[in-house]
Amino acid sequence: MGFHTFPVERADKLEDPSRYRFCSREELVEMLDLGSDSDSDAVVADLGSGTGFYSRDVAPFVDTLYAVDVQEEMHERHREEGVAANVELVTAGVDSLPFDDDQLDGAFSTMTHHEYATDETLAELARVIRPGGRLVTVDWSAAGTGEDGPSMDERFGPDEVAGHLEDAGFSVDRAHDRPETLAVVARR
Repeated sequence: MGFHTFPVERADKLEDPSRYRFCSREELVEMLDLGSDSDSDAVVADLGSGTGFYSRDVAPFVDTLYAVDVQEEMHERHREEGVAANVELVTAGVDSLPFDDDQLDGAFSTMTHHEYATDETLAELARVIRPGGRLVTVDWSAAGTGEDGPSMDERFGPDEVAGHLEDAGFSVDRAHDRPETLAVVARR
């Protein structure tokens, strides 16, 4: 796998509403099991938040959302788009999250798992997500066409992602392939 970060000079693409064809707000909120209660006290992290496209969608359903990105330049773009009062921008890699053990009720990544997936990062996620907390992964599938997203050699299949999560101590609730993407919902 060739791990990389999304090029900041192409950040405008991260704000393209056509991204919803790969994962909608409703689908993400449902997979996180946040329900429709906008007063939820959940604390979640958006892993590889980029410009905040999905952070802005999930923030109304949680008490605190940590928008985690390794690139400060992406946070600058996020600020330009607007940051909700309950969103905290965190500049860190997924391999060294600045959270206490069991601090998060959940975490999600949309189209970024292939950028950080290692045994070390998955162990770090198992450390910071509380027992029973959810980890939602939506990413480009190895079975996809390759017309969108990263090159095929950077992609995983849903069974591969599920296996990595199980090895890190997560229980997989569901894993499925879609036309271009995969979705895996796991619990710690």
